[in-house]
Amino acid sequence: MVGCSLAVGRQGVVAQGPYNEFAGELVVAEFEAPRRIEKGVQIGEMLQKKVISKMEYKVCSRCIIDTTVPGVTFDEKGECNFCKLHDRLERAYPLTPEGSRKLARIIEKIKKSGIGKKFDCIAGLSGGRDSTYTLYLLKKFGLRPLAVHFNDGFGNPVAGENMRKVTAKLGVELRTITSDWRESKDIKIAFLKASTPDMEEGTDIGIASALYGTAFREGVKYVIIGQSFRTEGISPLVWNYLDGKYLKNVHRRFGSVKLRRWKPEDPGFNLDLWHLFYYIVLRGIRTVPLLYYVPYVRKEAEAIITELGWRYPGAHYYDDLYQSLMTYVLRVKFNIDRRKFNYSALVRSGQMTRDEALERIKEVYVIEDPKIIDLCIKRLGITHQELDKYLAEAPKTFRDYPTSYNYIRFLRIPLRILSTMNIIPAIVYDKYFNCG
Repeated sequence: MVGCSLAVGRQGVVAQGPYNEFAGELVVAEFEAPRRIEKGVQIGEMLQKKVISKMEYKVCSRCIIDTTVPGVTFDEKGECNFCKLHDRLERAYPLTPEGSRKLARIIEKIKKSGIGKKFDCIAGLSGGRDSTYTLYLLKKFGLRPLAVHFNDGFGNPVAGENMRKVTAKLGVELRTITSDWRESKDIKIAFLKASTPDMEEGTDIGIASALYGTAFREGVKYVIIGQSFRTEGISPLVWNYLDGKYLKNVHRRFGSVKLRRWKPEDPGFNLDLWHLFYYIVLRGIRTVPLLYYVPYVRKEAEAIITELGWRYPGAHYYDDLYQSLMTYVLRVKFNIDRRKFNYSALVRSGQMTRDEALERIKEVYVIEDPKIIDLCIKRLGITHQELDKYLAEAPKTFRDYPTSYNYIRFLRIPLRILSTMNIIPAIVYDKYFNCG
């Protein structure tokens, strides 16, 4: 146990945080007695006389998105705006003969761009289901991918073995980009201190930088990612904001290790708007969400990749062990359950019933393994008392720190045009402008 109960709502000492934009209700986190978090208890006592909810609780009539999700709205039929976004993406990436022809044209472009080169695309690989199946498809389509894995020190051994076995079976070269552990750890601790839900900011930036840096080094024009709006959904912006300037400012305020400078072939944890402009516009590197174009059904994909030696890591996102601590903190501090948008996507796609999804989220997610949470705390080099202190701080969002968000909003029309031209994935535009 990490000093805080792995469930909310049981009897014990309750620490209440102030109303925040993560949810339409008061954030409630329960801690085990006698290890009281005095500051959290004091906050709760002060706020007990205040209004707990600013809006009536409601759940989408089609999926399981509810009023705890920031930016949610409902139409007259009770359907949420995230369902509308899903439908727009279905129209943009139809699973029809025309959609298949569009994919065929993309594959042909990738092949032509790689003539005379060892690789024609870079494929992100984590050892999880989505990226593994994506790699399988690339080989099936006759492409010559270089599989790139970003290692920040929290990899799941099962996922590591998956990558080794699958790449060997498919005859794909695997290249692991290992972060500087001092930098990686320092960034993670900085975001705990920053009191925002973006605990994986360093890893997310590191993955993108590793893919772009490798593409630059190899002279490759296409990066392939294993993401699907039909099975994963899109996280609300307040729950997961990606921005290199944001990372730098949070680290500058709370970090202690100097981050290395950007190099195009070795970006490190640097991915500001200028760096993206360099890779996407000046170098012409394109990102392709391959699973958008195919009828991706998780159970069918698992049956295929299991034949390649793949094993289920134990939960979605569990190729990264830090997700165990992160999922716990998101729940007890921010009242965030990412399964709501994950399961909602599966419900919309007919891969899970709405009733099943509603039942599942009643239970604490299996990824919150106390032993793994303890392991993560030790890897960070902090104590349980320090974690409790971070949990007691008032929740914040990326809006409480200097970011590039105002510039991104200013560039809304150009970004919209770039997304329609497939220069940037449509998901990028929707993430920043249509997801709360």
